[in-house]
Amino acid sequence: MTTVSLDKKKHNRKRFDCGVKALNNYLQMMANQQSSKDNTRTFVLEDENDPSIIIGYYTLTMIQMDLSSLSLSLQRKHQNANTAGLIARLAVDKRYQIKGFGEWLLVDALIKLLYASDAVAFPLIVVDAKEGAVAFYQRFGFVAFSDAENKLFLTVDSVRRSFG
Repeated sequence: MTTVSLDKKKHNRKRFDCGVKALNNYLQMMANQQSSKDNTRTFVLEDENDPSIIIGYYTLTMIQMDLSSLSLSLQRKHQNANTAGLIARLAVDKRYQIKGFGEWLLVDALIKLLYASDAVAFPLIVVDAKEGAVAFYQRFGFVAFSDAENKLFLTVDSVRRSFG
């Protein structure tokens, strides 16, 4: 399995339905536009039998980081840092859910962000979990910020150690 960049000419975005209207709408109406403006990058996992079908997708970007909602030890360690990698969206079509594709997409996103951090250096990977998704991210070691339970993070260092 391999993710590829979203291609509006190739991928059937209208067919995608993860059950969350905001995630469906983003893929259908905003993802290409945001990518063309260099604001985000959206990657899709295609169905092997029909590459126009999107099994799932995720969107990556960078964000400004507020250190005040981190532990004191992380604040001290990263006191000069001001950006983080963001998994802005991650969704799997309802027809493919509960088959491990969400986990696979998350690992793929983490690997891409790890490579990005190797090139431009940022200490954290952040995710704004949609309602009901917090436990999914916590299973992979994400920790909630002290001021927002649906905003979670991993350190790049912990991701690097996980992948050896």
